[in-house]
Amino acid sequence: MEKNTGARLWPLDALRGLAMVNMVAYHGMYDWVYVFGRQSSWYDIYAPGCHVWQQYICWSFLLLAGYSFNLSRRPLKNGLIVAGCALVLSAVTIGVMPSEAIWFGVLHLVGCAILLCCAARPWLEKIPALPGLAGAAVFFFLTNGVPWGYLGFEGLRLVRLPDALYSANLFWLGLPDLTRFTSADYFPLIPWLFLFLCGYFLGRMRLPVPRGKVPAVLRPLCFAGRHSLLVYMLHQPVVFGGLWLLLNL
Repeated sequence: MEKNTGARLWPLDALRGLAMVNMVAYHGMYDWVYVFGRQSSWYDIYAPGCHVWQQYICWSFLLLAGYSFNLSRRPLKNGLIVAGCALVLSAVTIGVMPSEAIWFGVLHLVGCAILLCCAARPWLEKIPALPGLAGAAVFFFLTNGVPWGYLGFEGLRLVRLPDALYSANLFWLGLPDLTRFTSADYFPLIPWLFLFLCGYFLGRMRLPVPRGKVPAVLRPLCFAGRHSLLVYMLHQPVVFGGLWLLLNL
């Protein structure tokens, strides 16, 4: 919501809705293959194509979340709501399906990122938008492999990090002990907070984004984008339940 005029920036809703549609499809295929054990000729989370698909979804969410932080009237309240939903998600997955438990997923990250930006806002606002964007992008690139033990981005491994950094299993920070830590959805603060900050500084740049009437063809996407948290919380039970009915009835 644009805080000065009250008019929604519908392209942000549409982009968020598009990411939601892709997320539901991606998780539907994940459940089909990895939860229900069905075969797929193309879906493999370790294949380059599926990895790019998954990264597009999470990058979209985090950049849009960071961008929208600047437009929110109540960022602290929003951060607390998202963090609370993340805790509910952890409790449900741990209790119902321990093999797919989520300890620090994308909702945990977004909730923490919003709360941290609320606390650091007086200092963040002193950083010019363009240098801030460039710095956050560089840090995201350099720390992308930190949860896996190195500095670098994807397959580009620049420096191997000492094993001692991971012995305390600070998984929320991005320093997990992978010999004893697993999470079905894992987005630690390092490196993903820096991608959120990229979105934050993009929002500070006040790029021209259309407002007003939503094109009819985009209304379903905008609806999903406006209710993205609700869709996120409900989509897995609905997808899982639908597949279970399909396979058992």
